[in-house]
Amino acid sequence: MIVTVLGSGTSQGVPVIGCDCPVCQSTDPRDKRTRTSILIRTEQVTVAVDAGPDFRQQMLREGVDHLDAVFITHEHKDHIGGLDDVRPFIFKNGNRPMPLFVDKTALPEIKREFSYAFKEHLYPGAPTYEVHLIDETPFTFGDLYVEPIRLKHYTLTCYAFRIGKFAYVTDFHEISKKALDKLRGVEYLIIEALGRPKHYSHINLKQAVQISTELQVKKAWFTHCSHSLGKAVDVNAELPDNMMLAYDGLTFEIV
Repeated sequence: MIVTVLGSGTSQGVPVIGCDCPVCQSTDPRDKRTRTSILIRTEQVTVAVDAGPDFRQQMLREGVDHLDAVFITHEHKDHIGGLDDVRPFIFKNGNRPMPLFVDKTALPEIKREFSYAFKEHLYPGAPTYEVHLIDETPFTFGDLYVEPIRLKHYTLTCYAFRIGKFAYVTDFHEISKKALDKLRGVEYLIIEALGRPKHYSHINLKQAVQISTELQVKKAWFTHCSHSLGKAVDVNAELPDNMMLAYDGLTFEIV
């Protein structure tokens, strides 16, 4: 299984419009962060986890020419704003609807945002979706065995996804013992680290390090990073040897 970080930034992205802070003015490509998502590729399937406003740019950057499904963590715009841009994959696949794996609480917002894709009589060229409602019941897609894990993102429900030795965990402010136990045994972890202060709906860098240490992972990458966190080169120097900030385009293989 090959994992690519499509985007590693917060809802505003990095650089932030109009900001002249050192991170936003950095020339280090690791400090150029589009909205958070990942791509998972196996021998049988290619899956995106979330499709935010930068989805088109991310697909072009990574040269993705085939997509089998999108897993949705939650309904915030920085995670669903690019769902219209799955149309080329739909058209290329003979107009087969794009499978969406989504929780029942997020689906109404997707239907509101992309109402034209759910009408009885579709506008020509509109995207079509094949909805698969998820809860914490594991499911199989192609050769992926996926374990959704419910998290709390302020007042919203958000899902982490565990696939064997790998887990993707973003947009949450607290993690229950039950959820933490479901992550035990994970060796490779992508987890959010919004910034340094405590936040009402996200975990910060210190909390991300604590969770990664508690889980005894071999490798952890921190995502959903804001410009306030600092430059990648500086933050990475502070972190344990098995932890680092994720960055757009980061690719690794899990065997």
